[in-house]
Amino acid sequence: MTDMPTFDERLARAKFRAWHRGTREADYMIGGFFDRYSSQWDEQALGWFEDLLAEDDVDVMAWALKTAPVPERFQGEQIVKMQALDYVDIPR
Repeated sequence: MTDMPTFDERLARAKFRAWHRGTREADYMIGGFFDRYSSQWDEQALGWFEDLLAEDDVDVMAWALKTAPVPERFQGEQIVKMQALDYVDIPR
């Protein structure tokens, strides 16, 4: 029987996955979102983000940029925060 990962272990795994998406743009958008909001998350919010991480970056970015409709399962306060894009700090 395998032990279930703790909330902190899941959070650490989500942070790594958020910042290692494969493109710089996705890293800034998804990783920046994680950095800005993850300290406020409960189990449900972390579960939402883990599900989001399973989606293709192109889709997640399109939802955040409002160029594609957000699937019902991702609609709500979290995606609205992501769509604000006020958390993206682009190094110059």
